[in-house]
Amino acid sequence: MTGPDPRQFLYRNLDPDTARQLAHKHLAAHDDGELYLQYAASEAFGFDDGRLKTADYHSSSGFGLRGVSGETTAFAHANEISESAIERAAATLGLLDPRTGGAAPSPQRTNQSMYGAADPLSLVPFADKVALCQQIDAAARARDPRVVQVSVTLSASWSVIDIVRADGFTASDIRPLVRLGVSIVAEQNGRRETGFHGLGGRYLYGKLFDEAEWSRGIDIALAQALTNLDSVAAPAGEMPVVLAPGWPGVLLHEAVGHGLEGDFNRKGTSAFSGRIGERVAAAGVTVVDDGAIERRRGSLTIDDEGTPTGRTCLIEDGILKGYLQDRLNARLMGMEPTGNGRRQSFAHAPMPRMTHTFMLGGKDDPGELVERVKDGIYAKSFGGGQVDITSGKFVFSCTEAYRIRDGRIAEPVKGATLIGDGPTVLTRVKGIGNDLALDEGVGVCGKAGQSIPAGVGQPTLLVDGLTVGGTAA
Repeated sequence: MTGPDPRQFLYRNLDPDTARQLAHKHLAAHDDGELYLQYAASEAFGFDDGRLKTADYHSSSGFGLRGVSGETTAFAHANEISESAIERAAATLGLLDPRTGGAAPSPQRTNQSMYGAADPLSLVPFADKVALCQQIDAAARARDPRVVQVSVTLSASWSVIDIVRADGFTASDIRPLVRLGVSIVAEQNGRRETGFHGLGGRYLYGKLFDEAEWSRGIDIALAQALTNLDSVAAPAGEMPVVLAPGWPGVLLHEAVGHGLEGDFNRKGTSAFSGRIGERVAAAGVTVVDDGAIERRRGSLTIDDEGTPTGRTCLIEDGILKGYLQDRLNARLMGMEPTGNGRRQSFAHAPMPRMTHTFMLGGKDDPGELVERVKDGIYAKSFGGGQVDITSGKFVFSCTEAYRIRDGRIAEPVKGATLIGDGPTVLTRVKGIGNDLALDEGVGVCGKAGQSIPAGVGQPTLLVDGLTVGGTAA
């Protein structure tokens, strides 16, 4: 037995045949473009101070109509999916010149599916979600008498999309997403420190309700808070840094990944522009973007232009091999789309974006990489960071880090920031661990005002000569 077709949310005031006719009518004269239809529902719970502080629900539907001629894009959107609204939006496309050559071919079709289609919001009662937050809060406070504050966030979304093109091509996708975050503040001798852990992915709430999963989240967040209670001021200066596996790949994402997106390279504003075939990293460094990993947060069955996702090799054994492409930039650069045309919602035009960007594992033993360092830093987790796409320069703050002394991980340090530039850091990688790990599914990537879920990852890395900003005298 099958339930109702989720696409019914898209076609309450418009039928699929009319959508195809409108796409042909308004897009056939242009090089490329699509009618993007979306219904989305989301909810978020915030449990703080031992009680439910926020409970939000939001649903929306709408379309984005985009036409592309040459490198010029015309885009209009509305939160009403109807023939009349699409006709009004189409007036914007009158600004485009008609195409002079053949239209861009539609994406290849795919039978792959990276996740299920069920709606996580409707399958679990409201009261059960609140009870889970309550249970996590109580368990975290019972773990250790030094716990003085617990914050729990629980959220989910469900999105139904259709992508309709001028030639009648239609691609559909249904995308679930869930996330759980646990933040703990611990106090000792008047000093307070924070720890955090989160997890999520494109699946239903079931995994987050598994006591083993959320209990592990409490343990990790608490351990980080207690570790930071014993931390001392971080040293300052240039020194070797060992980056832990998993979430520290966010540094690679920010400092290198954005610079490998097609739009920056087409415009010549990236440190990697025009360098395909050149050595840009140390031997052994291989970086990929993979949007086709089942049930993971940054995964997509198809991107927001209808192109199937897959694995794109960006850097192979230190040599730059390619860029992340949407349809527009790929066409203008004479390359193939890579399934990285992404958008925040129907109200946004797509652009080249990462999915899961990570460095592949090497052959080094992670413990041996630490043993190579006489005096340095072991960075286990990061908070916020900033990066300049053109230069690749970055500043990242560590939320959990340790001093390395004589090849051993020693005391925890507080206030450490890592300063450098992505292209240079890639050339200074001196060791690559055999312990590749992806993050646990909490990443949010921002670009040009659009936020999307994304993933990061890496093995343990030894980087020689990063600048560490610290406060130790």
